[in-house]
Amino acid sequence: MKVKGLLLYRMIANVISEPIQSMQTKGKNAHTILLIDDEPDILDFLQYNLEKEGYKVYTASNGQIGVEMVQKVRPALVLVDVMMPVMDGIEACYTIRKDTSIQQPVIAFLTSRAEDYSQVAGFEAGADDYISKPIRPRLLVSKVESLLRRLRSDVQQQGSQEVSGIKVNREKFIVEKDKEQIQLPKKEFELLELLLSRPEKVFTRDEILNSVWGNEAIVGERTIDVHIRKLREKLGDDYIRTIKGVGYTFVDSEK
Repeated sequence: MKVKGLLLYRMIANVISEPIQSMQTKGKNAHTILLIDDEPDILDFLQYNLEKEGYKVYTASNGQIGVEMVQKVRPALVLVDVMMPVMDGIEACYTIRKDTSIQQPVIAFLTSRAEDYSQVAGFEAGADDYISKPIRPRLLVSKVESLLRRLRSDVQQQGSQEVSGIKVNREKFIVEKDKEQIQLPKKEFELLELLLSRPEKVFTRDEILNSVWGNEAIVGERTIDVHIRKLREKLGDDYIRTIKGVGYTFVDSEK
């Protein structure tokens, strides 16, 4: 049975006891996200928290409308419920994946359906991930960052990215500063790549752990500090800023 009412959903998700610490990031680096769910209160909850992070968010109340919206807004990420009227999430996902006229978005199911067969059906339809409801705001943002990182990695493998004189070449797995090559270990490279993906955005420690280390190992926050220190030793102290009690951001000196 679906959760009714935004207040009840917030209570379950512990929103009151766990506020988001974030900074708005509105600009050309913000991705477009499409939310597909037949519960207006849940759409409001998701849209509010994602727009706080600077994302451009569209909503659809069923799978059929969602499929049509994908054609119009070309989202980078689609978060879709499973059980919906008119067209359910499984069919919507399958329909989107068959559309060869668009650049395929990352698709994740965000649903209270936790049965194994439901998850299998979702992945067989072409989903990239399966996220359970209810979800805390901080975890939601972290999951979204992780999913979009997959998209960024695919794009960056085809070229390079440069911010403030620091150039990351994903294909060659090297970093250049003032045309001088710097070899970085894998995790330092991935951490720098994450920070450069959205200059001036404050990445929380949870976002960094989820995006760079994921489920590979149990690591502590001290691990992030050590890698940041090593990056500063190699790049200089002026590129990565510490936001006390929150996380880190890459400074875009050209802005």
